[in-house]
Amino acid sequence: MAMSAAKFGAVRRRIGRRMTRSQAARLRSLATEAYQPKQYAPDLTFEEAQRRINVLKVEIALADSF
Repeated sequence: MAMSAAKFGAVRRRIGRRMTRSQAARLRSLATEAYQPKQYAPDLTFEEAQRRINVLKVEIALADSF
């Protein structure tokens, strides 16, 4: 029982991390540059913000290659 509680506690901590200020600024900037302002939301988790930043970087690089 203690092992499962520890496991779920780690998941809760990982899910609960909020995005950092630098992530918020970077995501807002990239979303504007990519003409996708809805990609930015102030209540994102750290992991979701990082995922969106990475996707937007790839999309912008692809658009710049044409």
